[in-house]
Amino acid sequence: MTTSGGGGFCDCGDTEAWKEGPYCQKHELNTSETAEEEDPLVHLPEDMVARAYNIFAIAFKYAVDILTWEKENELPGLEMMEKSDTYYCMLFNDEVHTYEQVIYTLQKAVNCTQKEAIGFATTVDRDGRRSVRYGDFQYCDQAKSVIVRNTSRQTKPLKVQVMHSSIVAHQSFGLKLLTWLGGIIGYSDGLRRILCQVGLQEGPDGENSSLVDKLMLYDSKLWKGARNVYHQLFMSSLLMDLKYKKLFAIRFARNYRQLQRDYMEDDHERAVSVAALSVQLFTVPTLARMLITEENLMTTIIKTFMDHLRHRDIQGRFQFERYTALQAFKFRRVQSLILDLKYVLISKPTEWSDDLRHKFLEGFDAFLELLKCMQGMDPITRQVGQHIEMEPEWEAAFTLQMKLTLVISMMQDWCALDEKVLIEAYKKCLTVLMQCHSGFTDGEQPIVLSMCGHSVETIRYCVSQEKVSIHLPVSRLLAGLHVLLSKTEVAYKFPELLPLSELSPPMLIEHPLRCLVLCAQVHAGMWRRNGFSLVNQIYYYHNVKCRREMFDKDIVMLQTGVSMMDPNHFLMIMLSRFELYQIFSTPDYGKRFSTENTNKDVVQQNNTLIEEMLYLIIMIVGERFSPGIGQVNATDEIKREIIHQLSIRPMAHSELVKALPEDENRETGMESVIEEVACFKKPGLTGRGLYELKPECARNFNLYFYHFSRAEQSKAEEAQRKLKRQNREDTALPPPALPPFCPLFASLVNILQSDVMLCIMGTILQWAVEHNGYAWSESMLQRVLHLIGMALQEEKQHLENLSEENVVTFTFTQKISKPGEAPSNSPSILAMLETLQNASHLEVHKDMIRWILKTFNTIKKLRESSSTSPVAETEGNIMEE
Repeated sequence: MTTSGGGGFCDCGDTEAWKEGPYCQKHELNTSETAEEEDPLVHLPEDMVARAYNIFAIAFKYAVDILTWEKENELPGLEMMEKSDTYYCMLFNDEVHTYEQVIYTLQKAVNCTQKEAIGFATTVDRDGRRSVRYGDFQYCDQAKSVIVRNTSRQTKPLKVQVMHSSIVAHQSFGLKLLTWLGGIIGYSDGLRRILCQVGLQEGPDGENSSLVDKLMLYDSKLWKGARNVYHQLFMSSLLMDLKYKKLFAIRFARNYRQLQRDYMEDDHERAVSVAALSVQLFTVPTLARMLITEENLMTTIIKTFMDHLRHRDIQGRFQFERYTALQAFKFRRVQSLILDLKYVLISKPTEWSDDLRHKFLEGFDAFLELLKCMQGMDPITRQVGQHIEMEPEWEAAFTLQMKLTLVISMMQDWCALDEKVLIEAYKKCLTVLMQCHSGFTDGEQPIVLSMCGHSVETIRYCVSQEKVSIHLPVSRLLAGLHVLLSKTEVAYKFPELLPLSELSPPMLIEHPLRCLVLCAQVHAGMWRRNGFSLVNQIYYYHNVKCRREMFDKDIVMLQTGVSMMDPNHFLMIMLSRFELYQIFSTPDYGKRFSTENTNKDVVQQNNTLIEEMLYLIIMIVGERFSPGIGQVNATDEIKREIIHQLSIRPMAHSELVKALPEDENRETGMESVIEEVACFKKPGLTGRGLYELKPECARNFNLYFYHFSRAEQSKAEEAQRKLKRQNREDTALPPPALPPFCPLFASLVNILQSDVMLCIMGTILQWAVEHNGYAWSESMLQRVLHLIGMALQEEKQHLENLSEENVVTFTFTQKISKPGEAPSNSPSILAMLETLQNASHLEVHKDMIRWILKTFNTIKKLRESSSTSPVAETEGNIMEE
């Protein structure tokens, strides 16, 4: 725990700062409507108002003039009684030099003891400046030159000024005056208003010449003590009066670009910069929306952010290679602008005006420009032969992604609130994605893939040979907006307004698919020579901090593209990208593979790639717990996350929270649903309380849950099998029954019964039946059994929910009963499963195979009972038709 040094002010009475009960008992008495509308100046005598104006104007102007005065030895238009010729050697604080450096330098420069030097350094650090020598000009200048010489070796020298003693005296008095003004306005709201008016009144030089503007724009040149005094004055005056808070917010927004520029050059921390006042202004809902509409604040913040990230490659993408220390320092600073954008977006509008729509979409345009510079940044190429010599810079790009994750989610939340905004944002995002893909097929020769009587034209592209990037924020944003079209049912209400016809499904899926293939190849050990930078990128891609706007959205984008394609075409393109097309399109490849190919590494790699590809298909068909993809709500999604975390082992509250993604308010939503899925076991004398999964929730367990790491998956599998053995059940872990897809994604289930999918399943089962050497793996078989189980669950649900008008388009059981076409004369999938049931080498999978055959028979009976219903033997490509 820490205690703050204070410096804020009470939010009592601010209705926008509290969800309910904004007043304490003391202030509740003055909340009548008349009291709120009344100008506090009416309670003051007229002569006092006039006198206060005069005194405040003179005192405030004097203080601002003296603090922003840049000459070191003459005063601004003030007559001096007699000018004594004495000076101070004034040492200023910076955040570059260490305490030790300053103490050592002072001992040499002003000939003081170590104890005195420590006192000087402490005061400089606390107040921002300290006089270290007093005397004539030459005496002080001598100390200055020693300090500069001693501190300029590695970095820029410490800031030292030789200042005339009368200037130092006047500046000290100016600060006392500002403190006095802050105290005097605390006695009356009327006096506070007078000071606000004096501070915001434009000066003779026109725009940005008010006293408040002058102080703000001079902030980075002031020392820490002066900044603290005038920030405190702003807080107790401008920020405590709603009318003047609004006027100050406008001035702040207009100066925003310059204030941020100054902050980038400033060596002080953000806490003592005027730029930090953004949190006081941008988090007030009415102010934030007013600044978006009237001052175009969103666009200003994003463009200011992009001004400071100038390092780009030839394609205009951000480039963080060979980063200098200064660039890294500025990059850390510029991240605070993302925080400002988050503040502006944190309170969502309840009503939209045309102006708000227009300005938000203008800001959205600027945001797309930012994401466009990130699309495809830090591309990598697989290192062959020799290990990479130098680890490339990857952290900066991921830091940027992490900081923007919440902003991207909030942008989508804003779009979801208004249909017009959503449609326009979707169109804009699609246009930008098209621009990113221009030149997409340049230099790539088209090839035709053929399997099971289906053909598709695609490009020749090998992830293991070409450049590939893990950063695809434009694609992912479009995926998020597409789900919103489905969730808010805009896609069904206004089909004519949406550019769905312009979407090229192969273009949509290409880059996310490459990214997922990259992950699969890294897991297969093909990118070992690329070093740890790639391993770390893959780790963060799946990590809870990034996955919501990275990995999850890539799955959604594949689901979006595939829902508009012939599933056979998609599967052939996927086989090509995984570099497995040859294996499954060539008859009897399994036999040849194990006899001819003696390189065990290549066999192992291909096995892992086949496993990863099957896992990806499981995810595409099975991940439908996001509102808009499946017919579920947000709490279903959180429940599922918790169920799968607790399937590994019972967990403490803190462990669960860490495993769940947070929203913009740092909340996970766990509290509202935890009691439905788990029981809390209180701690004993030692230890801690743990949440345990309720037994009835175990049926929702999915062995291939997409947020499991590999270690978590094997732990969860072991825990669930152990639980089943304890309950004396068979140890099969069948796929759970899934909620139905939303109409926009409904055609995804057809992947499971497509010809190419049946061919892949049949081929792998054939390898298992023949059991010839090491050309297949048990993990591969387990995934195929899971896919068959998913298809059976799907068909069972279709039949159970069948109404008289419906036609059964999902006929998986019929298709697996027929003999396979490739390889020729091969037995049916069903026949091979029956063979495998008795195979001695597959003991561990027998329970699952038994469950499949049992479910197959149940469906057969269901079909017979509903035989009056017409059955469609079609492939069922609804979207295509």
